[in-house]
Amino acid sequence: EACRIKSPLDHSHMDSSEVTATSRHYVDRLFDPDPQKVLQGVIDMKNAVIGNNKQKANLIVLGAVPRLLYLLQQPTSSLELRTECAVVLGSLAMGTENNIKSLVDCHIIPALLQGLLCQDLKFIEACLRCLRTVFISPVTPVQLLFTDPTVIPHLMSLLSRSQRTQEYITQIFSHCCKTPEHQMILYNHGAIQNIAPLLMSPSYKVQMQALKCFSVLAYENTQVSMTLVNVLVDGELLTQVFVKMMQRDRPIEMQLTAAKCLTYMCRAGAIRTDDTCIIMKTLPCLVRMCSKERLLEERVEGAETLAYLMEPDVELQRIASITDHLVAMLADYFKYPSSVSAIADIKRLDHDLKHAHELRQAAFKLYASLGANDEDIRKKPILESGVVELLCSLTQSDSPALRVNGIWALMNMAFQADQKVKVEIVRALGTEQLFRLLSDPDANVLMKTLGLLRNLLSTRPHIDQIMSSHGKQIMQAVTLILEGEHGIEVKEQTLCILGNIADGHTAKELIMTNDDMLQKIKSYMGHSNVKLQLAATFCVSNLIWNEEDGSQERQDKLREMGFVDILHKLTQASDPNLCDRAKTAMQQYLA
Repeated sequence: EACRIKSPLDHSHMDSSEVTATSRHYVDRLFDPDPQKVLQGVIDMKNAVIGNNKQKANLIVLGAVPRLLYLLQQPTSSLELRTECAVVLGSLAMGTENNIKSLVDCHIIPALLQGLLCQDLKFIEACLRCLRTVFISPVTPVQLLFTDPTVIPHLMSLLSRSQRTQEYITQIFSHCCKTPEHQMILYNHGAIQNIAPLLMSPSYKVQMQALKCFSVLAYENTQVSMTLVNVLVDGELLTQVFVKMMQRDRPIEMQLTAAKCLTYMCRAGAIRTDDTCIIMKTLPCLVRMCSKERLLEERVEGAETLAYLMEPDVELQRIASITDHLVAMLADYFKYPSSVSAIADIKRLDHDLKHAHELRQAAFKLYASLGANDEDIRKKPILESGVVELLCSLTQSDSPALRVNGIWALMNMAFQADQKVKVEIVRALGTEQLFRLLSDPDANVLMKTLGLLRNLLSTRPHIDQIMSSHGKQIMQAVTLILEGEHGIEVKEQTLCILGNIADGHTAKELIMTNDDMLQKIKSYMGHSNVKLQLAATFCVSNLIWNEEDGSQERQDKLREMGFVDILHKLTQASDPNLCDRAKTAMQQYLA
């Protein structure tokens, strides 16, 4: 190592008791009767704590914080001393989460907010810098920003003082705005008018924090979003400013955040989904964010935002699926991280391994929304890309979240899919795994697996084909669920599956020859919950439908078992849907 010039306070070679002794010496100097010595003590302390977490922790344990806060608030302290105290506190806040906890417990936030009433800019900036560091920590309750109603308007008024006040205040706003109430407080105090000009700031940091503010203000907020559409910045519409910020030559973080702003405005109903700024700009920008060149976090954020943008809109899903081979890119996500040779830097590999599952989850959300509403999209690279295998292997994960995501994506894939896709899903998943999922301890997994089964058994030829090869096991699983301790939703979904089976030509015989199952259906027709009564009656309707071979024998058997009496009672039901469904079933007997 090159020789270092040792500063007089180089602690790198001291043991911990010496460090503690030194720390105590620093704290003692804060109590010196000579104000000049106190000032020098604070300055020395400032130099000693920079980048030294051990020293920060020691000073906090030894009680430096209450004393620093006292000096900061003391009217007799010189401005220089008060400013240096704010700087040291800011430095202590840069340490660990425990440091932040200690500072918050010492009531640093009200003290610093009070300090902002001073006129001196240097002091205000030091207080804001410290407040910013404290507020962006996950351990700080954001509510503390909104406790005193005079704080937000005062912060708005400080935005014009300097680039630093702009950067720190917007960063505080974007971090602390967590609820619709927070959004409205900021909105009502003129956040939009005050922050919009900052998008044109010469400072990139200020621009970025202002942009982040708009994304958190617009998120799921129609009133804010509707206002933003009409805002002009230097004579230009705000939406156009966001569009410019998504250009390829802008930093990725800026492109992504601007795309989020437009996405949130669109989802809140302020921009139409067929607006060119969405189709031609936002969508392609988000698709770019999913590409291999991007860092992992960028890909996760890009994929999640894209999923959110497309979720309700078939046309956007269609466009996205043909943009830049998005589906092929997503298949890549599941193989991530790639071989070590591809990522030369081992450090990055380690980092990426930690985040790989976040990436998979984001890709699922995207798959799920890509396939949410449109059939042709889902068929695209899906069979070629080996995604089915990947999703099936995820359903075997130990993590319930990954199991849910895997089965959910398969469920979406099977929705109105053609026979080839369905057969491939059943083959890749395997009946054993399918039945294991049907007894999964996680209720979410069970619901999504039932959803998958219902989607697989959705058109007659498919129902007959799947039931001819797996009928016995499926009927067993249905029996177990109907007998088990499950909620209404689970039982309703299971009865709907039975209803689908009853619609098959040959499949319905599996129910008709199973007296135990017929008794179960009968008892659910008399259940106290209307949803279950509806589902059971739907099942009976399908079994006795007239136009089909053998309907007469089926009608006779169910009449003998007492089904007609129950149907007759249900035609008098108070629920109009149930009443209609029972009447439809009764008509089959009369035809």
